[in-house]
Amino acid sequence: MIVQDSTVGTEVTKRSTSTIPIVMALVLDPVGSGLVESLAHPGGNVTGLSMMATELYPKRLQLLKELNPQLTKVAVLWNPDHPFQAKVVEGLKTTAPSLSVELIFLPVQTPEQFAPAFSDIGRANAQALYVVEDPILFAHQTTILQLAAAARLPTMHELRRWPEAGALISYGPDLHDLFRRAAFYVDRIFKGVKPADLPVEQPTKFELVINLKTTKALGITIPDRVLALADDVIE
Repeated sequence: MIVQDSTVGTEVTKRSTSTIPIVMALVLDPVGSGLVESLAHPGGNVTGLSMMATELYPKRLQLLKELNPQLTKVAVLWNPDHPFQAKVVEGLKTTAPSLSVELIFLPVQTPEQFAPAFSDIGRANAQALYVVEDPILFAHQTTILQLAAAARLPTMHELRRWPEAGALISYGPDLHDLFRRAAFYVDRIFKGVKPADLPVEQPTKFELVINLKTTKALGITIPDRVLALADDVIE
């Protein structure tokens, strides 16, 4: 059996074998990525957990608007080399008009492009930054957060490891819970159940994490309603 913790890793593994069972722990959109036929009937040798990314990307944009009802311009940092992120961009484009928000998309593929991207953000007068989760961006998390702090930009992220490092806010599934649930699939398959017969599950636990140190540094006041929704407040 093979357990994978990313969309790209699961895609590569699936291309390598059609017989060894593959359990996906952290996959953004298993159906949209073509890894399974459907959530209820995965088919083939892949099953596991979905991160429900398609539904959550627009929700994060809505949270940014709730933080600042006067928000009109949001920069989006994304990696066009990632196979799923083009869908993220389209989803955000669909959501933005209903929130009266203009999006400025900044594709970055290498660390050398970060500083020019933030210069573009400044020229566009963006009021917030939405970072689409990506291994390259996370590998250079410190650089991105330093650039955002220098630009006095509040940032929205998918995973709590960003506000733990100094970002403003994150909203997404509880990764520890997804990994624990992945162990359930491993157990069932080792007991003889075929991956094709194990429906893909969606997250049941989500985390809204806010860094209050960052709000003070940026001079931002978090609305009481948003604070009340937070699962964790970093002080």
